[in-house]
Amino acid sequence: MQIFETGPDRVVWRGGGQTLVVQAWGASAVRVRCAPGGDVLDTDFALLPPAPAEVVVTVAGGEARLVVGGLAVVLHAWDFFDEQVGYQVYRCAVEFRDAAGKVLLRELEAGGSLKLDARAFRSIPGGDHQVTAAFEPVPGEKLSGMGQYQQQIVDLKGSTFELAHRNSQASVPFVVSSAGYGFLWHNPAIGRATFAVNRTEWVAESTKQLDYWITAGDTPAAIASAYADATGHAPMMPEYGLGYWQCKLRYWNQEQLLEVAREHKRRGLPIDVIVADFFHWPKMGDYRFEEEFWPDPRAMVDELAELGIELMVSVWPQVSTESENFALLKKENLLVSTERGIDLQMGFQGPSVFVDATNPRAREAVWEICRRNYHDLGIKLFWLDEAEPEYGVYDFDNYRYHQGSNLQVGNIYPQAFARAFHEGQTAAGQSQVVNLLRCAWAGSQRYGALVWSGDIHSTYEDLRRQITAGIHMGVAGIPWFTTDIGGFHDGDITDPDFHDLLIRWFQFGTFCPVMRMHGDRRPYEEVAAADGTPRLRSGAPNELWSFGPDVYEILARYVRLRETLRPYTRRLMAEAHRDGQPVMRGLFHEFPDDETSWDLPDQYLYGPDLLVAPVVRPHATSREVYLPAGASWTDLHTGETTGGGRWITVTAELDVVPVFARDGALAELVGTV
Repeated sequence: MQIFETGPDRVVWRGGGQTLVVQAWGASAVRVRCAPGGDVLDTDFALLPPAPAEVVVTVAGGEARLVVGGLAVVLHAWDFFDEQVGYQVYRCAVEFRDAAGKVLLRELEAGGSLKLDARAFRSIPGGDHQVTAAFEPVPGEKLSGMGQYQQQIVDLKGSTFELAHRNSQASVPFVVSSAGYGFLWHNPAIGRATFAVNRTEWVAESTKQLDYWITAGDTPAAIASAYADATGHAPMMPEYGLGYWQCKLRYWNQEQLLEVAREHKRRGLPIDVIVADFFHWPKMGDYRFEEEFWPDPRAMVDELAELGIELMVSVWPQVSTESENFALLKKENLLVSTERGIDLQMGFQGPSVFVDATNPRAREAVWEICRRNYHDLGIKLFWLDEAEPEYGVYDFDNYRYHQGSNLQVGNIYPQAFARAFHEGQTAAGQSQVVNLLRCAWAGSQRYGALVWSGDIHSTYEDLRRQITAGIHMGVAGIPWFTTDIGGFHDGDITDPDFHDLLIRWFQFGTFCPVMRMHGDRRPYEEVAAADGTPRLRSGAPNELWSFGPDVYEILARYVRLRETLRPYTRRLMAEAHRDGQPVMRGLFHEFPDDETSWDLPDQYLYGPDLLVAPVVRPHATSREVYLPAGASWTDLHTGETTGGGRWITVTAELDVVPVFARDGALAELVGTV
């Protein structure tokens, strides 16, 4: 009896009601799929077709071995008569080793009489399954990645995560281990991941098969490169992504927005992008400017172009039942369906439903409207808000897409939303694409997704959380990350405490992949049409000069510093595009052998050469900073150089953010920070 089937790049085992396929999928990587009963599916949720690689497959009795690059996969098959069930039972266990033979990861052992199942399928009425994949713990490993969760933990060992998107939560199920592997849960189902002391578990609530990808690498940088090859590289960031972006909730008319742009130029302040936020439209889902408030959008775009500024416009995937496009989209089945109850999904500013971004026809239809009403006017940047999508109630089992139930495929939505515009823009002749989204999944980066961290609050606690979020998003393969500088909710422009927070957040934003000011500031401004009918309110002014002259002087200096950083930022974006490297990096990315570097939640590297330690406590004027071993570090404020492998206390008055250059790099910046 043949135990294994083999091919040039794979090993197949059948038994116990399962079909298990281990297939080479990259230079030092494999894809593992297991289906209950039938054959595995060739789904392409995030993984791209693999490039050819040298693969060696051998079989000796009940052991099969597949070696590709620095990764070896060993399959152990056995069978026995199980007296408790009264028949022969067939089993196969999988483990992963590096080039030296060290075990990187292995499936959970059966545990003898415990009869534990590392690949457990539980049937769901209707034919599909809940699946759990369980692995033995790796002693001493540290983990990072998983996308954006609002917490301040860098080493994820001991944590559990909901595999689902929410406003300010982006679940990107890729994790890097200090043990030398990267692991992608290639399944967009709602579920959970648990990195416990006694086991690692991945769960999909509803799925057709188990599907994951694993790579071996000597460093986090090598793993990041392999992951980008597997799921796609970010495009090269356009030049207008390297500078300063101005935004608020919300510029509500054409002249107001233009006057802000003109004032930037009058003051000699660098600016690359200005944003027309939501409800510049008549009804949600109309995807066009409301004529009364935006009488000549083409002239607006032209004037901004003369000033050297790009316009970004907000596009929501929601369609009001009163929208001029609702009937067509509804009739053509291009909207998300509700499984039970009234077929509505959000109530903000009136009842609405979401565009079904998993439907190719829906992607084409929405893009065509936006092409006519925006892109043809010269608008090249889109703010794709609500991309989780943000259901009024997160009942994940109550929504259905063209591609399947939300439980099975829901996490792919933000990737599909980014894809709709990327494909439309490139088809329309746009050579460089960057669009702002509030969420992402694996592969979003290849569609030009710049992800911001959602509707967070204007607090120091939330500032600290965004540093951690940026580190984990970079590990998860999303190199373009930004936040609402100052936070989104509850910032009062008259409050000195908010001024303190805003300055510290602005300093952090200067050393983010994209520097973007935004927020719903108080006190609010009411807005009405000429006939007296109300429109969505606007927040208080949110420009650099809106917070008083003392704050302005500091903010203006950092905007100019960002401009000085442009050549360095351009280099980092090229590394992200070419090599899959994160722009914002945990210290462990460059110093994986420094154990302390895996545990630092409030400092990071901006590229390989700048260590940034934002001040993250109210009214603080100093902080502790860890300098990793293996380099010398120059304080860009004082010019003083210190050896690594130590903690130091640095002074940081309100106008100073602690930044250190590695091994004498960027010496021209000394005294500018």
